[in-house]
Amino acid sequence: MKTLHKLSLTAAVAAVAAGTFAVADMPEEAAEPSITPRAMADALHLVMDSDRTVYTRKIVNRLAAKDKVITASEHYDDEKALVLPAQMFRYGSEMVAERAEEKPDVNFSYSLQSLWPVNKQNAPRTDAEKEGLQYVADHKGENYYTVETLGDIKYFTAVYPDVAVAPVCVSCHNEHKDSPKRDFEIGDVMGGVVIRIPMEG
Repeated sequence: MKTLHKLSLTAAVAAVAAGTFAVADMPEEAAEPSITPRAMADALHLVMDSDRTVYTRKIVNRLAAKDKVITASEHYDDEKALVLPAQMFRYGSEMVAERAEEKPDVNFSYSLQSLWPVNKQNAPRTDAEKEGLQYVADHKGENYYTVETLGDIKYFTAVYPDVAVAPVCVSCHNEHKDSPKRDFEIGDVMGGVVIRIPMEG
């Protein structure tokens, strides 16, 4: 893939806020730091995936599946249960979108999608999403990167495999009444995380 445009200082600051890297004691006369869209997407995904894996393994799988202290349910309010990992991820992305409205220079989006979505709103819509999800499903351990134009804006779009990291992931999808695929195993790609970053220039 060709080298893509670099993002400005504001994008680099967004990555710093996400805990992805730090710039220390940079003199004012120094050139603006920059980060490629791919490096920013990779860094953001590393944080997202790590947080979600910890929540899935250390909280949901331990408390719900292993120790059976509490259940995890998509109807968590009614059932006084834990929020499912996919729901936690979606709520985080919605909060980022809300907070980004107050900071237009920090502009990116992310979502969890699947070729076999339990919730139909998580199905891919753009060609890039469809191609990316198929690619990560067919090429285990690889990511998918492309550039797409939506409206009048050009985006760097990255798709990362969403892998079943705990038994609770597999059982939830295999047993859900709305699941179109019921033979997932630990380590299988169940979908993908789509990160979209607007490009400048």
